[in-house]
Amino acid sequence: MRQIYSLVVVVVFAVIFSGCRNGGEGELTGVRQRNFRAEVPYGMVYIPGGSFLMGQTDQDVTFSQIAQTKQVTIPPFFMDQTEITNSQYKQFVFWVRDSIAITNYLNDQKYYITPRKGATNTSSGKKYINWAYVSKNPIWNAHSKAGAANASKLDGMYYQGDDRVFDKNEIDVHLLKYQYSIMELRDAANHRGDKTKKRSDFIFRDTVEVYPDTLVWLSDFSYAANEPMVEGYFSHPAFKNYPVVGVTWRQATAFTVWRTRLNEAAKDKRHLPHRLRYDLPTEAEFEYAARGGRIGTDYPWGGPYIKNAKGCLLANFKPGRGNYTDDGGAYTVNVKSYFPNDFGLYNMAGNVAEWTSSAFNESASTFVHDLAPTFEYNAKASDPEVLKRKVVKGGSWKDVGYFLQNSTRTYEYQDTAKSYIGFRCVTHFLGRDIKDKN
Repeated sequence: MRQIYSLVVVVVFAVIFSGCRNGGEGELTGVRQRNFRAEVPYGMVYIPGGSFLMGQTDQDVTFSQIAQTKQVTIPPFFMDQTEITNSQYKQFVFWVRDSIAITNYLNDQKYYITPRKGATNTSSGKKYINWAYVSKNPIWNAHSKAGAANASKLDGMYYQGDDRVFDKNEIDVHLLKYQYSIMELRDAANHRGDKTKKRSDFIFRDTVEVYPDTLVWLSDFSYAANEPMVEGYFSHPAFKNYPVVGVTWRQATAFTVWRTRLNEAAKDKRHLPHRLRYDLPTEAEFEYAARGGRIGTDYPWGGPYIKNAKGCLLANFKPGRGNYTDDGGAYTVNVKSYFPNDFGLYNMAGNVAEWTSSAFNESASTFVHDLAPTFEYNAKASDPEVLKRKVVKGGSWKDVGYFLQNSTRTYEYQDTAKSYIGFRCVTHFLGRDIKDKN
């Protein structure tokens, strides 16, 4: 009897205290939520917040008079350790390719998620692709049972008629388009309280062809025999860990949206909170990260020289008057070439220049805030060309040493693809404790 009595007392106390934790007895206890501990996303590094002098050094007399040096503070964030590679970007291209194939050509219910028994359909009737099934039953593998059955249905995705070469089945890359929407929070903040505006007025929508422009290897250079780079750079596995190029700013932005949704889908399966969205780094974030915590230095490795004490070049660029191979690569190199900076980031100078999220304005340093500064504008097709300029940082394999400096800024138009511009992503820090899963 004593054991039974003790058990009853324990159960009663458990019920009472459980009720208190959930708002029992009328106390304010807060909404019950899962514990959250920030983790370093795969392939990224943690960039601690800090303050630095942003802008040109006194060595650049011309531009130091235009863009004044300014002390700014950057909150902590995560940044890709390397530039986005061909292999990583190809995951995006293949996802778009398979999505279009399933939704527009196959019309096979096996590739969609089957609602659980008793579950109601969504009001829109929208169906969702079962990516677990797709991974086990590749739709393009002609040697598999599923692939062989799909072959005739997918014929419309290949080039047709005179566009074919030796009757090879090659995907018509112009079909590979990604449609996305993002909230323009700055625009919404500027118009808060405006009763004439709806939420939809602050949603930016775009449709982008995702396949890189491989012809940039020829169009960027006059009379240069770069045909092998056109034919193999993005498609051949030898270049899988080289930085993706031929990607416009709009394509890079589309990639960040897709990467955000990819991560959200994985978190939803495990009922975990989402990370903040992926994005391109702002100009200030890129420069701060490139400096690696060093103060007043010219290059990510310190400075003021581009060679170390042994005479070895420290980045992939255009040494001297055009001795491209003197640094170890005639074109781009593996994204983990050379030593990382003090934050653990590779090739923040050289290899490929990189897109930022910031719009280019010569006088931006005079009007942006000194806390997390940036000037951003999502230009539409009808906007003047001057509003389509985006800041490019870091210098590339074909640039002289000046463009490798931390403070150097230049621009390119958002619809322009180049053989020397790539990108990497950031996502912003939540929480205080960090768990590194890399």
